[in-house]
Amino acid sequence: MKAVFIENNTDMEVLIMFNFEYYTPTKVIFGRNSENKLVELLQEYGAHKVLIHYGGKSALKSGLINKIKTALDNSEIPYVELGGVVPNPHLSKVREGIELGKREKIDFILAVGGGSVIDSAKAISYGLAEPEYDVWELFRHERKAEKFLPVASVLTIAASGSETSNSCVITNEDTGEKRSYNDNISRPKFTIMNPELTMSLPDYQTESGCADIMMHTMERYFTNGGNMELTDEIAEGLLRTVMKYAEILHNNPMNYEARAEIMWAGSLSHNGLTGCGNDGGDFVCHALEHEMGGMFDVTHGAGLAAIWSSWARYVYKDCLPRFVRYAVNVMGVTHSGSDEETALKGIETMEKFYHRIGMPVNMRELGIAPTDEQITAMAESCSRAAGGKKGSAKVLYQKDFEEIYRMAR
Repeated sequence: MKAVFIENNTDMEVLIMFNFEYYTPTKVIFGRNSENKLVELLQEYGAHKVLIHYGGKSALKSGLINKIKTALDNSEIPYVELGGVVPNPHLSKVREGIELGKREKIDFILAVGGGSVIDSAKAISYGLAEPEYDVWELFRHERKAEKFLPVASVLTIAASGSETSNSCVITNEDTGEKRSYNDNISRPKFTIMNPELTMSLPDYQTESGCADIMMHTMERYFTNGGNMELTDEIAEGLLRTVMKYAEILHNNPMNYEARAEIMWAGSLSHNGLTGCGNDGGDFVCHALEHEMGGMFDVTHGAGLAAIWSSWARYVYKDCLPRFVRYAVNVMGVTHSGSDEETALKGIETMEKFYHRIGMPVNMRELGIAPTDEQITAMAESCSRAAGGKKGSAKVLYQKDFEEIYRMAR
């Protein structure tokens, strides 16, 4: 697809590159049977006693946990295990893992699962590396971490990109706060990525993952602060690829090639690659969804899909060249008429795509119906977490957050 650049009725979008640092130290082992290299990798990275961290029954039922335990037994690598991680991982489970790790003198954490398990493992690592502090202080941004225990993953869900990213999101179930902490020291040592391990996922979870993957790049794409042509081309190619294979998986979940494309896109979309040269991205949709997840415990990717088009309609006029480019280069919209008409057509086409893969485009379709009081509470919490304002496509404040929530209801 040929790139089109439009700004204020000229034929060239002005691209201003920001300086950047690109740091992705995680070793990736990708493909069929790649989990068979686990022991070799643990030995390479000096693991002496491992915490195997995972979610619910599916990890056990699939036989993957037993396979990993057998491999460690045969290699005489001691371990303990902690399951029970839930979507929107809980602070209480993190604290449980920290106490277990202290007792057992853990020096390496292996996350077996998706983003929730990896984020929980990262939070446990922060707590074990600096046991004199309360780990939740990091997520309240009261201090910066100085140490981190090694973490690695065997990925079973393609979505968050946490297997190569510097991010970690934890929910304090006592307060209803869902908060993130980003630090490069938390990037995993290695990740094992066998697309076959994602084939048993329910369709809703698969497509929610695809929505999450796309949003990680879209949050970096819709900015008013710096862009690079090469980064834009990478971002647009990634987005078109995810859209193509998300639809294939919706109808044929056992397609290995589609699983592989989506899995690799998940890592590339959130390791920093698709934001090189910009101002760090917008990430308002993530901030808005974090409040929805904290209050209603919704699936993260589906929550992002439910809020995106309302956010887009609220900000597009302030970031019009990017929305026009997105409509043409990603959504395949023909640029005819005004820039505003093309941008809105792109948003509408995105909504149709979400519906084709079974994703919601508003809160009603997501299955929640927040009251006016709950919307106000979410907007207040979002503003507080953001330090009063957030956004690059358009800088938004509490009143803006509240209006977007109302639009999406």
